[in-house]
Formats: sequence, structure tokens, C-alpha cells
Amino acid sequence: MAVSLHARFLDHLARGIDDLQLAKDFPAGLQRAGLTVERPRDPAHGDLSTNAAMILAKLSGTHPRPLAEKLADWLAKLEDVAAADVAGPGFINIRLTDQAWRDELAVIADQKDRYGMSPIGAGKTVNIEFVSANPTGPMHMGHCRGAVVGDALANLLAFTGHRVIREYYINDAGGQVDVLARSAHHRYREALGESLGEIAEGLYPGDYLKPVGAALAADFGDRYADAPETDWLAIFRARAVAAMMETIREDLALLSISHDRFASEADLVAAGKPDDAEAWMRARDLVYDGVLEPPKGEISKDWEPIALPLFRSTRFGDDQDRAIRKPDGGWTYFGVDLAYHFEKARDADELIDIWGADHAGTVKRIVAAAEALTEGRKRFDVKLVQIVRLLRAGEPVKMSKRAGNFVTLADVIREVGKDVVRFMMLTRKAEAPMDFDFATVVEASKDNPVFYVQYAHARISSLANRAAEAGIELGDAPDLALLDGLSLTLVKRAAEFPRIVEAAAAAREPHRIAFFLEGLAADFHALWNIGNADPARRFVYPENLPVSRARLFLASAIGQVIRNGLALMGVEPTHEMERA
Repeated sequence: MAVSLHARFLDHLARGIDDLQLAKDFPAGLQRAGLTVERPRDPAHGDLSTNAAMILAKLSGTHPRPLAEKLADWLAKLEDVAAADVAGPGFINIRLTDQAWRDELAVIADQKDRYGMSPIGAGKTVNIEFVSANPTGPMHMGHCRGAVVGDALANLLAFTGHRVIREYYINDAGGQVDVLARSAHHRYREALGESLGEIAEGLYPGDYLKPVGAALAADFGDRYADAPETDWLAIFRARAVAAMMETIREDLALLSISHDRFASEADLVAAGKPDDAEAWMRARDLVYDGVLEPPKGEISKDWEPIALPLFRSTRFGDDQDRAIRKPDGGWTYFGVDLAYHFEKARDADELIDIWGADHAGTVKRIVAAAEALTEGRKRFDVKLVQIVRLLRAGEPVKMSKRAGNFVTLADVIREVGKDVVRFMMLTRKAEAPMDFDFATVVEASKDNPVFYVQYAHARISSLANRAAEAGIELGDAPDLALLDGLSLTLVKRAAEFPRIVEAAAAAREPHRIAFFLEGLAADFHALWNIGNADPARRFVYPENLPVSRARLFLASAIGQVIRNGLALMGVEPTHEMERA
């Protein structure tokens, strides 16, 4: 695996520090954690910037500028470096030679779909649980964003050297699945020909349960039509959950999402896993029997000070200890969730949960539980995903009664396409609310990031035909020395991709890839538009075949980087568009 330009310069820094320590110009025994190589915000400051002297000075208790000057002198002697200057209190700005960027372009072309890959994961196993929608109906847009964020994050982690387990937690042991069973029983009786009128309040009204009712009627006839609930509830619950999970899998497949593992809450409880987790925690004084403080505000007359098994979550930063059992001896949701994370941690080095923002109130307690259960040795992240507001030409979308008062994911994908949905879900930070306007997301405008990035790729794809029409053969290796500074601005942007990938994986933020692609597309379109005004700047310039070959090589490499970024987002590249 070729080392990225930024990683290569981190290695240069390490060698420079070693050399300066040997020469007694730097203090010995310095730690190097926290050293970075970044692209300056202002291109006038150079191509790369490093905080090395600032970090080393802080660790050694010295002034950063003298260290920066010595390190800058060392860096300036490198073949790839045109200049290295010290700025402010001790930042080092580095300007690379044009040849360094041409070499990076050759690396992109050589690495192809491996460009941007990183070994930082070091083979660690990461369990990422996402979607986990209650199995009570088809997927709707409330589930979509978490599904895409989770899947794109899984792609990122796999691309950066992690072993990824994609997991779906089926909440099939709560009261909502009993409601589902009763709703299916209503549709079952309807399928038998009974006229029941409107479905009772509190049941799930969507038509999606009619096929479930019909299947139950075909299998059981009228056996359970007038039978007591105790005779059919468990049967109907299992059948309805299985049918809903099949629908959910089909909905996820429309987004090209699949999971490696489906974990059942009901199976977890039946196997006694919460009991095992409680025993493990009691043995370590993490669970005790105690009485919770009364709820704040007006106390209900039904509240009683009952001793319950409590997890010592305050020991890990929570604001109160948490009950893992109810007064009747059953498990609280937190108690089962705690056991679930205990099981997940057995075969994973790191855990990630993708949750809806409505679960924000429970984050602190589950983070505390994970720290206790893993004895602080495993990283655990909870990523909260905010709501998506559906609009049509700026107006809120009316909900569908047929679907049970929500817009189904399948309907949205059928209207705008899988790739549009996936791309748009990653155009903002997960924790920020999002508007999804059906009119805007398919608009052929530079204000639409989906179109803007795909249009760049389509333009690049069109160049092969344009080259053929101009009689330009692409087989020979081009002379990249013919690429001038204006052309190399594209390489400078593309060369950020490996660093962006590593940063996005480390921060668990796949939206960074979408942001990068928008910037790369903007730079490409800018160069293309210059060619529209000046034919001598076009990628296909028949009057100068060697220059054309070099520019086509450049465009091909940029297309490769766009494809690599889109692949991480789970989006297929577009090769033809009307305006391309």
C-alpha cells in the first residue's frame, strides 16, 4: 500500500526530529503524539503546515520558534520541498515542488480503487449497530439517515483497516410487538371476511399488515378468530415480527444495505444473558440493591420506595444510578440493553451505536455501562442522528394514511433513486437536522451537491469519447511535466483524500467524505470552465497532443478519487448526464 503524501511527511518529520536529536539540536526523549501535517486554510501559506515545533516545545518546556527554525531548515533540504518557512510562534509552512504533486498523481493512477486506503485500524474488530428499527412496520425516512450514516461509517472503517461487524438489534421483546400481534390479528379477522370497521386506537393502522393477516388466515383458517388472546398472541407475534423483518431487509436492500448479524432481544432474554451480566457486575460491586430517589417534581401517588438492583452508573459519570430490574422483577429496557452490550463486547475491540436523537437522554447511562462492562479497555461511541424533514418545493410533505401516517423509505427511493438518498443523508453532520426536499435533490444545479459531484464525474467520463473524436491515443505514458501549476491545483485537492479518510474514520464522521467530494468537484468544474473560455486550457486540446494526454491522465485520476469517495458513501458514479 502506497503511503499518502501527508503520512509521508509525518515520516519526514520523525526522521528530522531523530536527526536533530542526534545532532544535539533537539532535546532527547521527546514524545511525538499529536504531531500533524495539514493543508493550510490559506493556500498563500503553502501546501502543507505542521504544528511539530509547537507540540515538541510544550513537551520539552522550551520555546517553539528556535525548534521550528531548525526543523524547517532540515525539511527545506528534502527533494520534494521547494521551501519551508516558520510562521507565527512556531508553525512550519511547507511549499512542495511541482514534481512532488506529479508524483502523487502517479500514485493515484497506480493505486486506483485502493487510493486512500489506510492501515490505521490495525485489524481491530469494530461492531457497529445501526438502524435497529422496531419490527412493527416498514422502514420510513425517520430510519433512513441512521441507516446510511451507519453503513457509510462501516465502509470507512473497513477501508481503514478495521474488521467490521454490521449489526441490527431487533427489539422484539417489548410491549410494541404485542401491539403488533394484536394489529395482525385484526387484519387476520378481516382476511377471514369479518367487517370490523376502523382499526382500534392504539393498534398499528397501516395497510402493510394486510398481507400478514391474509397469510395467517391461509395457514390457520378461523382457528384463532374468536380464541382468547393467550392462545394466539405468541404465535401472531412471532409471525408478524418475522414478516416485518423480511420487509425491513427488503427496504434496506433498496439502499444497498445489509447486516452481518441480527441480534434478537427476545432471544437474549430467553438465553438468560441479562442474568449473566447482572452476576458478573455484582461480583465486581457494580450492581447493588438500593432505593432510587423519588422523581423530581410532583410525586405520583403510585410511587413507592422499593429496593431494586441498581447499576453504579454514577461511578462512571452518570448523574444517578440506574435500575436494571422493574419492581415486578422483570428487566428494565436499560437492564437488557446493558446485557446486549456485554455480549457485543465479547468479540469486538470497539463498539459503535447509531441512535436517533430521541435517545439522547439515555446516552450517558449506556456509555457508563459500556465503560464498566469493558473495564475501560474498549472504545465505545454513540452517534446521534437528527431528524429528516421531508419537503416538496419547500412545503412539508403530507403523510400517507396507507402507510400508517408516514412516508415509506421505499416510496422515496422509487421517486428519487437510491444514490440521491444516500448522498443527501451524508451532506450534513449527523447531529444536525436536515431538510430533504424532493424538488431540490434532483435539481440540475451547482447548489445540489449530488448533481454537482456526479456532474464532475460524468464530465470526466465524457473525455474518453472526446479524445477518441480528436484522434488522441491514450496508451502511451504521458509526460506529466507538461502539467502546470493551474492543473496541479486539482492534484493538491485530490491528495487530501487519504488524510480526510483517516480523519473521518477516527472521528466516526462519514459526512466528511461528502464535503471533500464537493470541494474536489468544485475545483474540477472551475478548471473545466476556464477551458470553456480559453480552448488552450481544455482537457482535450487537439493542437497539442502531449499536453492533452497529460491532462486526460490528470482527469482520469480525479475521476478515480471521486469514485473512491462515492464508494465509501455507497453511491454509484454517474457516467452520463444531459449537461455533460
